[in-house]
Amino acid sequence: MNFRAIWLGAVLAGAGLTGAAHGEVVKTTADGFVTRDTASVAATPMETWLMLIKPGQWWNPEHSWSGDAANMTLTPQAGGCFCERIPGKDQPGAFALEGSAMHAMVVQAFPLHVLRMRGGLGPLQGEPATGVLTITLKPVDGGTRIMWEYNVGGPMRYTIDEIAPAVDGVMSEQLHRLQQKLGALTETREDKESSETDGDGND
Repeated sequence: MNFRAIWLGAVLAGAGLTGAAHGEVVKTTADGFVTRDTASVAATPMETWLMLIKPGQWWNPEHSWSGDAANMTLTPQAGGCFCERIPGKDQPGAFALEGSAMHAMVVQAFPLHVLRMRGGLGPLQGEPATGVLTITLKPVDGGTRIMWEYNVGGPMRYTIDEIAPAVDGVMSEQLHRLQQKLGALTETREDKESSETDGDGND
């Protein structure tokens, strides 16, 4: 599967989500970038957390190694793996060998509040660069606001102008697929403005 073509193509395809809100590249450096997006869901923090840790139910299978999101699992504890099983295919006279891939490793799991993982997602897996994905949950009237931030840095064979918007598009797609799974919540203007000043769970 050509991850480079898929991720970069997501920019032109609008991340595959008609009318969906998109995040933005909020910072760039010579060898890194930060993408950020938020979405509000009509679900409690508990319901949101329980769905968040089941990526097989909402992750886009086009952005997987096996082509099937059901093969993706996430263990929500420090050292836990956001991993994927890659089933083998039997051939005449030979048995299949099953493979696997680590998308990221959990470095912080604070149930109902913060999930933080470290790893190079998609095409970044083959680069020295890595990233920290921080997903923060905050209760709001009628549901939960999710902030999704991916901080990438280090040597890579992509130009920042090329890879940053591509990664931003794919990250936003996953967030909004999670939102669609839980049900979107329309927030007030005041709620949206307050989200811009929210922390990332470091407190």
